Amino acid sequence: MADARFEDGGDKPLRLKALDADDLAVLSSLTQDAVFPASEMRWDRKARRFALLLNRFRWEDAPNAKIGKRLVERVQTVLTIEDVMAVKSQGVQPGDADTIMSLLSVTFAASEDGMGRVLLTLSGDGAIAVDVEALELMLADVTRPYIAPSKSVPRHDD
Repeated sequence: MADARFEDGGDKPLRLKALDADDLAVLSSLTQDAVFPASEMRWDRKARRFALLLNRFRWEDAPNAKIGKRLVERVQTVLTIEDVMAVKSQGVQPGDADTIMSLLSVTFAASEDGMGRVLLTLSGDGAIAVDVEALELMLADVTRPYIAPSKSVPRHDD
């Protein structure tokens, strides 16, 4: 039996779990520049789960799109944070379908007891702070990829 190759995962939906800082760095890079309306955030207090429905830029496919001279893609993805104790936000109006957010990074600051805060940094000085009992995030693509409406790779002008 041969080892799997990176190319073998080509058009398969991503399903990732982040349980430590290294995992989270990968998840953060894959969700950079994801966009979502503020109405697509849910905190289920009883289940202790916070979830976002993102329109994720497919960074993992961008090099292949360039080589194949085809348009870049996005995909709808659910980002779930488990063991949530509290959610706070700045510059975010939850439930507002007209406000579109852009996710820049996902980071984690651990406290001494293993608990910590997941910080979702948004463009325009927005942020969502999610206090958790332990680091556990999941990323799951839930639709087929579609052509990015901008038809271009996101850029960050300094």
